[in-house]
Amino acid sequence: MFCISFAAHSVKHDESLSDTERTENMSEINMPLLIPQNFNADTSMLSKTTENGTFHESRSAAGFAARLVANGAPQDMELAEKVLNAVLECQELQEGDAHYGNFRWMREDEVVEDLNAVEFVLENLIPTMIKHDSRLPDLMRRRVLHAIRLGLEEIEQLDVLVAYTNITALDILNTCLGGELLQDQAIAERGYGKMIEWMSFTDANGIPYEYNSPTYTGVTIGALRKLTDLVQHRDTKIRARTMLARLGLTVALHIHRGTGRWAGPYSRAYQPTVIGETGAEVHRLEQWIANGTLPGWIEDVLKHRPDKFQVTETAYSPRNLGITTYHSPSFALGTSVTAGMGGQSNVMIAHYHREGSERPGVLYSRYLINDKWMGDFYHATDRTKSRNLVEEGRFYGVQQGARVIGLYAPSGLRLVSSAKAALIWTQRELVDEIWVGDRRVSELPADVAQDEIVVIGSGGTLMAVRPLARTDLGYQAPIRLVEIAGDLVLEIYNYLGPQKAFWEMEWPGAFYKGQPQCGFYLEAAERSEYSDGASFAAAVKRGVLKDITDDPFVYRGEKERLWSVEYSRDGETLGLEVDLMEWELKRRWTQDGAIGWPMLFSPVARETMNGEVTVGNAILNCGKAAAWLFASPETKLWAAAYHGLAAAPVTLTVPDGKVEIEEMGMGTIVWDDGVVNIEAIDLKGTPIVTGGRLELSD
Repeated sequence: MFCISFAAHSVKHDESLSDTERTENMSEINMPLLIPQNFNADTSMLSKTTENGTFHESRSAAGFAARLVANGAPQDMELAEKVLNAVLECQELQEGDAHYGNFRWMREDEVVEDLNAVEFVLENLIPTMIKHDSRLPDLMRRRVLHAIRLGLEEIEQLDVLVAYTNITALDILNTCLGGELLQDQAIAERGYGKMIEWMSFTDANGIPYEYNSPTYTGVTIGALRKLTDLVQHRDTKIRARTMLARLGLTVALHIHRGTGRWAGPYSRAYQPTVIGETGAEVHRLEQWIANGTLPGWIEDVLKHRPDKFQVTETAYSPRNLGITTYHSPSFALGTSVTAGMGGQSNVMIAHYHREGSERPGVLYSRYLINDKWMGDFYHATDRTKSRNLVEEGRFYGVQQGARVIGLYAPSGLRLVSSAKAALIWTQRELVDEIWVGDRRVSELPADVAQDEIVVIGSGGTLMAVRPLARTDLGYQAPIRLVEIAGDLVLEIYNYLGPQKAFWEMEWPGAFYKGQPQCGFYLEAAERSEYSDGASFAAAVKRGVLKDITDDPFVYRGEKERLWSVEYSRDGETLGLEVDLMEWELKRRWTQDGAIGWPMLFSPVARETMNGEVTVGNAILNCGKAAAWLFASPETKLWAAAYHGLAAAPVTLTVPDGKVEIEEMGMGTIVWDDGVVNIEAIDLKGTPIVTGGRLELSD
């Protein structure tokens, strides 16, 4: 049952005002905005020129119109009308169209293809109308409101799956605010309900399904910030703030202090982010904290934690979506249990510090068919080429600290001239040393024997790679170090030869004996810990590697064929087992036994669903629902949250005191050097604070 009020943001207009009077009500002191160089006066839209031609995005035009209206100078408003007209011309208004009310992504598109366009256009139009609708002439105001209503009907019809995180966040934003703007309670309540549905889905595992994405987590955080600023429904506002705190915690735990980068692995990321061409993400986190998007205590997550630590989180255990990231002073290394969102997944990636370099080094992996590399085209009309190096394999991985086992299989083998796993180190010229066993390599290409250990030294980090069991689908498929487009690449081939189709790889099929094997053991270390790459290779070689595969047989759909890999050294063991027939994960383990699916586990922050969370000497007791706790004893700061749908008794105990709450629903408790702040739904009774003082949020 929802109870809402539209008082503050309901649309109220003095119909007696003329368009001129509305204009005169605007601020006279604002200077007109500078017109971007890519503004096309003929189309009244921002343009983008690629190798395929010149294009005009409806979403970028909507964003430009929003900035013009917000600035509000008379020249801005005159131009804003033209831009808004251009945006509205991109809306699909053909009666009976399957996506009536959506927007074409590009002005040049003939039909609606990217279904997300409506979300990105409305996230600009709706806040503009909430804050500045009186600045628009009445006819334009009515046109925009009508377009918003049609767009919201399309959003409801699409009803995006809550696993598609960033678009779900935009759906929530647009539907909550759009319903309040239009004073349509049914629309608004759909948005409030979608927020609960998304959070319940996420809270069942830990982090969003679209996990740890520098691009798309940013979209989600941006949408939630707009929601907290503008939504009138108090419970939704608190839910959004609580989720922002949880997302901010994950982001901060993945920012590597040595490089300033957002450590992987990523569910989705574009190539410039992967290879570190974009700015250091620590600055974006600092900006989110400074402008209030994220709570101020998030800064403590970044600054007050061990020099070396591991963080493990789960996005969706039924599909094996879990991630592990290890931080060391010179590097951060992260691995997914399995691939995330299609070809944009980054299942294994490391960032490492290079003194004096403009950007850190990056190591990442791909499975590649037909020796593909980055293409020259980006625009969606040509899907055969990309500036992204797309993942073309299936993957399972396990990580403990700086050690990783990664197993690959191709996504498909049809008309193939090559199939390989590739480990890629960016900027070959900044690699200081290359070793194959005890042999230093100075020239490329360089062949690598099946059992040899490759060590790469760059900046402050050493990285050792040992190829695992491998299926040769042709004749003498190589393992070799090469340079490609300025990067150093270790190629581990399953096939290199004439183009052919692989009948034996088809299932159902008469010859199928399982997926081809291709994998690696990887270990990273501080360069200061070893005299050179050869000594690190020798240390890795001392470990015991068990690489065992069941004998092949023709598959009838009944029996497993297991591939089991285990590496042990210095009392630590790491293991991974898969079924080659169905390419299913069977086991992951360490010396302590089977690895589970922790919602969040790190030295400074944890999340559980069992009614208790303990970090150091701090304990959160609450209802049996998702709850998390961050501890910074150094600054005497503890932040906790309870995500339950039902109110429950909650107690936060810290070394210097205690907070006891008779009952609260979803919300947060922050103990900051004795000052306690609580923001929660359904707060019952007056919280009792021992050893501190209470400040209740409005």
